[in-house]
Amino acid sequence: MDVFEKLKILTDAAKYDAACTSSGVNRKSQKGGIGNASAFGICHSFSSDGRCISLLKVLMSNACIYDCKYCVNRISNETPRASFSPHELAELTISFYRRNYIEGLFLSSGVLKNPDYTTERMIETLTILRNKYKFAGYIHAKAIPGADSILIDRLGLLADRMSVNIELPSQNSLKLLAPDKSKHSILTPMSYINNRINESSSDVVNFRHAPKFVPAGQSTQMIVGATPDTDFQILNLAESLYKKYKLKRVFFSAYMPVVQNSLLPEINTKPPLLREHRLYQADWLLRFYGFSAREILDENHQSFNPYLDPKCNWALNHMEYFPLEINSAPLHKLLRVPGIGITSAKRIIITRRTVSLTFSGLKKLGVVLKRAKYFITCNGKFMDGIIRREDTVLNALICETAKENLPIISGSQQLSFFDSQALLKEELKRCLTTQI
Repeated sequence: MDVFEKLKILTDAAKYDAACTSSGVNRKSQKGGIGNASAFGICHSFSSDGRCISLLKVLMSNACIYDCKYCVNRISNETPRASFSPHELAELTISFYRRNYIEGLFLSSGVLKNPDYTTERMIETLTILRNKYKFAGYIHAKAIPGADSILIDRLGLLADRMSVNIELPSQNSLKLLAPDKSKHSILTPMSYINNRINESSSDVVNFRHAPKFVPAGQSTQMIVGATPDTDFQILNLAESLYKKYKLKRVFFSAYMPVVQNSLLPEINTKPPLLREHRLYQADWLLRFYGFSAREILDENHQSFNPYLDPKCNWALNHMEYFPLEINSAPLHKLLRVPGIGITSAKRIIITRRTVSLTFSGLKKLGVVLKRAKYFITCNGKFMDGIIRREDTVLNALICETAKENLPIISGSQQLSFFDSQALLKEELKRCLTTQI
């Protein structure tokens, strides 16, 4: 099998891993080196000047000793197998870089022989790239659960970002669908990486030329929809991971049925893309808006309303919190208003120091008034024509969010204008009859 046949197999096998995004790190090449990493974004992202920046997302091998029921690369699945040697993969990466196809590498692997052996091959690949080719581009490497901490350390000194996929939200789900993995085997390397990042940060402060360990931090990924775990469980786990391990991102991947198993959804089941979308919205509220997981969902409401974003849903359940006077409300309260984002909230704080804000002024600052107008006042007055009955506000907000999410609701199916309107009315009617 030649290199490009391997590439076809191993890039296709890597496409189900969502845990890659903008690099979050700057790395300039040294004299005699090639490539660089930009904090503005790698892997289907965009830099500040509008350039699309991509990376080679590939597996070292899709051969695996584990039998995870949801994985297309599991040992019991009949699929073409391939493996790169470290030299093959390093040369391929440099070849693609020189042709301007990529600016970085996302490297993962099936577990070949054992975790230590697999990690050693990944280390050898990155060592060739960094030392032989002087490649200073962005590299995201997967830590293999069960690998020795010494090997994790060596890999982390060569990579810009690392990730350990938690895969499923609970130990029970892991035991059922991935019996070769455990919560302990996943969290142990995650904890080690976090501790080494902290140590490395201190070393860099004290010693200017100290080597940096995973300067762009670590991330993880959870599969959504393969198990009965609720949105409440998933969101609480994400919050716990952020707090305990200081993760940069928790990625959510809607389960795509690609293998047949009685424990998994049917092959023809559509991926829960809207549920994944709601989790990302809630994740944003956790990281940037000061919400806690238990404010967004609780034991009595363990699933998101699919047709109302989490912030709007929270606001409708806490109408006693509103209205807020836009000319005096503090920043942390402004961030809880639907339609007011971080940038527009900061603009409000700055602008109102010199002028009294009006609704027309808010629109110029980037506030989405079609949502915010129900929850704010300007100089003690609501926007003209506003009716604040809960059913009226609910109706209006669902109309707006349903329109925005119609492509996600309909999936890949192409709809005519009339089909779209009918679907929208059907979903709106269903949501209005469901208590929030």
